Amino acid sequence: MESWSRDERPRQERARPERPQRERPRQERQERPQRDRTRTERPRQDRPRQDRPQRDERRPARPPVKPLEEKVRALVDALESLPTAVQTVTVTGDENDMRVDRFLEARFPGLSFSHIQRVIRKGELRVNGRRADSKDRLKAGQAVRIPPLRVDTPKAPGELTGKGADDLAFLKSITLYEDDDVLVLNKPFGLAVQGGSGTTRHVDGMLEVMRDRHGQRPRLVHRIDKDTAGCLLVAKTRFAASTLAKSFRSRDARKVYWALVAGVPRPHQGRISTYLAKEEVERDSFMRVAKHGEEGASHAITYYAVVETAAQKLAWISLKPVTGRTHQLRAHCAHIKHPIVGDPKYFSIENWQLPGGVQNRLHLLARRIALPHPRGGMIDVSAPLPPHMQQSWNLLGLDADRYDPIVEAPEK
Repeated sequence: MESWSRDERPRQERARPERPQRERPRQERQERPQRDRTRTERPRQDRPRQDRPQRDERRPARPPVKPLEEKVRALVDALESLPTAVQTVTVTGDENDMRVDRFLEARFPGLSFSHIQRVIRKGELRVNGRRADSKDRLKAGQAVRIPPLRVDTPKAPGELTGKGADDLAFLKSITLYEDDDVLVLNKPFGLAVQGGSGTTRHVDGMLEVMRDRHGQRPRLVHRIDKDTAGCLLVAKTRFAASTLAKSFRSRDARKVYWALVAGVPRPHQGRISTYLAKEEVERDSFMRVAKHGEEGASHAITYYAVVETAAQKLAWISLKPVTGRTHQLRAHCAHIKHPIVGDPKYFSIENWQLPGGVQNRLHLLARRIALPHPRGGMIDVSAPLPPHMQQSWNLLGLDADRYDPIVEAPEK
């Protein structure tokens, strides 16, 4: 409560002395002559219009409003498209089999990855009244409850500074192919594709700096392991993301991997078909070979071909996965007793020594990716050997231009 001093009290609260009323004759009040007013003393509304000051004499006119910048318009559009209250939407036919997080990202391109994950993790998003995981697949006709959302302000690439500018320059330096719909990156060894516990630098986070003028950010179409180098496919538009995802689900996408393995597989060409299931050990996890019908087990198929050998102790093999299970190639190579060199999770040959000069890093490269382009034609991109594998190829006398027999393996 505010206190008032005597002099600061509101006027209405001050005591007023009573004044005696003075009576004047009625006739005097009525006959009092009116004061003559000169032209300048007349009220404003009575003055002739030409006597009033012109607009320019009163104050200068405001400059015309300039058109909004593209990034501002994009932000306004994104804000207007976000729900400010809880709403329920129906999954369309085009969104059938789409992941929950991808569904949110496609519907609301202004959302950040962290905000999407937080909404799903807290259970604020519901599918047919139930909590959902970010990796769950939606079905056409399902009802999705969406809470109020918040958009992040998109930044124009020309205004990026500091870390944002560095990330954009880095992405440009590892780009193998780019057009209006598709981006293929040469992901280096050791860089994670997505964030996780303790992972702050990853490709998905860097893609934030590549938002277009509508606020849409590029989307990952698939993933490869942190220690796997090579081709990583990214969709730059919602249309491309949906089309490319369908190509992966229908197995129209052809992927070829190169690996350096211990020993020489027999026969030189073959097919590996197993069931794989995730195994949790303390804080670590890996994929193990499981039996058909076992809970959590998924069928995995890989074709392989030996390209070249080094003293029958090491082999350069080419791999073509038909399915896309977690750690599929690494687990399959270990299953046939020829684990990939430098694999800290699946290499278990006792008393095995690395050849001199070969680095103890995972020797696995996503060499090539080929699939239909969203607007017709084909995407066919190959990645070069990463530095540590190029060093091993040079030491072992392997020729990276040698014919790759995996091209003869079945597509499915």
